[in-house]
Amino acid sequence: MNQVTTLSLTDAQKIVAAIQAELEKDNRGAAIAIVDVHGELIAFARTDSCPLSSITIAINKAFTASRQRQESKAVGQSSRDKGWPLTNFGDPRYTGWGGGVPIVYNGQVIGAVGVSGLPEADDMVLAAMGAGLIK
Repeated sequence: MNQVTTLSLTDAQKIVAAIQAELEKDNRGAAIAIVDVHGELIAFARTDSCPLSSITIAINKAFTASRQRQESKAVGQSSRDKGWPLTNFGDPRYTGWGGGVPIVYNGQVIGAVGVSGLPEADDMVLAAMGAGLIK
């Protein structure tokens, strides 16, 4: 029998709140998405002044990180380095921009965080901080 640890709504909301607090310190806007191990949405927030296009992008970054068990930027870099298109996955939700980070608990990916709306490096820092809250 396999036992599976799942990401709870309470944990997902804790991550959203922590990232939102960081954004509010500098009055920045972004979209924050938390997904389960399958890449399906658990929690989401769009903070004030978040670009509308960032809504779908944050969700897709989290989806990619969860499904591929690695940061979305690494998926995109592999695509560029090896010359294969992200459409090879057969799902248009895959993206190669940074800001999607898997949530790892006891050595297993249990979900992911996606942040979009800021410069890519800032999205990546916030997503990593959020993913690191689950230990």
